[in-house]
Amino acid sequence: MSVGPNVTPVEQRRQLLDFARQTARRILGNTTTDPTPVTPQIKGRFGGVFVTFWSGRALRGCVGTFAPTTDLAATIAEVTRSSLADARFVSDPITAAELPDLDIEISILTDPQPTHDPLSLIPGTHGIIVRRGGRSGCFLPHTALERGWSAVQFLSNCCTMKAGLDAAAWGDPQTQVLLFTADSFRESEFA
Repeated sequence: MSVGPNVTPVEQRRQLLDFARQTARRILGNTTTDPTPVTPQIKGRFGGVFVTFWSGRALRGCVGTFAPTTDLAATIAEVTRSSLADARFVSDPITAAELPDLDIEISILTDPQPTHDPLSLIPGTHGIIVRRGGRSGCFLPHTALERGWSAVQFLSNCCTMKAGLDAAAWGDPQTQVLLFTADSFRESEFA
């Protein structure tokens, strides 16, 4: 599996981040200072999108889709709404007052590809999806680097932390492992 190219030039990255922030403001009811958001017109086929909200190094919401899309802006709006309602933070949801202090990250994905050699993944380059039976879990590529995980730790932690499987399930032929790459960028990169 090859590493995908950056799918978005710098100016398009800014447009997408601005669009996600304006979408979040509208969803949270803080639209008094924002003009109607300009919908970025970015052509292409993308393997999915994740939108993540960060408070410093603390996660505040991260939801995405692996459904391929050609309408990047509509997909970002949809997953922004889902990320603001991330079930892990149901008792402490993101508020309009908190939003200005959060850093938004967008990850644009390549199509996930099944692999017969999960250890061929490169931590920091590949994201993973682990599926077995009705259970599944995923990690974006940068998760391995942020946590200092090896390929085995990345796979094992995805099994236990995300899919609810045994740590060694990734090596079982009954388990499907898919790899993907992501073009990820944050607002803080432009500050």
